[in-house]
Amino acid sequence: MALSTDRFLADLDALRRIGAYRSGVHRPTFGPEDMQTRHWLAAQLEQAGLEASIDGIGNVFGRHRGAGPHLLAGSHLETQNQAGWLDGVLGVVAALELARSGLPVDVCAYADEEAHWGDFIGSRSLVGALTEAEIDAARNRFTGEALRPKLEEIGLAGRSRPQLEEGRYKGALEMHIEQGTQLESAGLRIGVVTGIVGIRQFRIVVTGQQDHTGGTTMRERRDAGLTAVRLLGMVDAEMPRVAAARSVWTTGRIALEPNAPMIIPGRAEIVFSFRDLSVEVMDRMEACLRAVVQESNRRERCPAVLEEISRSAPALSDPAIVAAFEGAAESLCPGAWQAMPSGAIHDSQILARKLPVGMLFVPSIGGISHHWTEDTKREDLVLGMEVLHAAAQRFLAS
Repeated sequence: MALSTDRFLADLDALRRIGAYRSGVHRPTFGPEDMQTRHWLAAQLEQAGLEASIDGIGNVFGRHRGAGPHLLAGSHLETQNQAGWLDGVLGVVAALELARSGLPVDVCAYADEEAHWGDFIGSRSLVGALTEAEIDAARNRFTGEALRPKLEEIGLAGRSRPQLEEGRYKGALEMHIEQGTQLESAGLRIGVVTGIVGIRQFRIVVTGQQDHTGGTTMRERRDAGLTAVRLLGMVDAEMPRVAAARSVWTTGRIALEPNAPMIIPGRAEIVFSFRDLSVEVMDRMEACLRAVVQESNRRERCPAVLEEISRSAPALSDPAIVAAFEGAAESLCPGAWQAMPSGAIHDSQILARKLPVGMLFVPSIGGISHHWTEDTKREDLVLGMEVLHAAAQRFLAS
């Protein structure tokens, strides 16, 4: 069958109606609307001639029945709460259309990329990096509900969790919205992803002395909140000296205890993270953070303790896949594309542990994502599908 961008758009529109919220979608992982989309996809995969299944962690898989070499393509179906209609779903429907066009593609909707129940539990399961103990311990980050009973409730308990078949794939492709402003600001229509940034996340705990806001003099105070604010001010002043042009850093959480207007906070907890595509740059940023905490402890009355929470390594895109994307983009939209890193993380970062990977971006209007106003021009969706299809052909023939 030939590529049909009309069919591609129609499928995106169909999924947009499942869990519709304003102009976006609310489809949290393993909720009824999410499961409806998974069963919808499995039916579409069967109709396309693929062998469809839903595994024990919720991955929806469509296996091509013919000879290879094969590609793996896909993304995720669930959404953030009250969020956009294209984040993830775009890559799944694009992968489905690749398979319908006759290319030797296995399609996968990776479960819970949006981390309602854990970090990349679907793609991690496929690469053999999710244990049964981790499933036992997993809880919904909003409700505290345990994952194991939920899997039983939605009919997935007892199903196997197959891993990627060794030697089957030449590479893995994922199309996604940019979730930023770089393409739109430059008047460009396609982004060829050079790599997915690494992330390092830390907790900083500042310990002071809880006390009365009126009776305690300024000389006597050990205010954990003020120390935390001054520490973060130092971080923001020092990080630009060691960071790269596309480095980012974020204070995602500040919690004061007891967080009451008439009480001097006795404790402050900060969750701080930074991202870059270069391990060397991230090493410099971590050294900077540690030096700032050390300097804060020299100056301040309230000691701060730095604890690493997590780290993920950058994942560089496969050069041959990048070349195929660049060639296809230059052919279909000459001068209207650019190579760029992904500042957001995706399932492709997990798959890169086992497979050559590559990603393609289309512009996000206003850079908005994880919000119900998320959108992309339909002509850019169509162009992205055409570039993905042409690049898949190029890569398979290389």
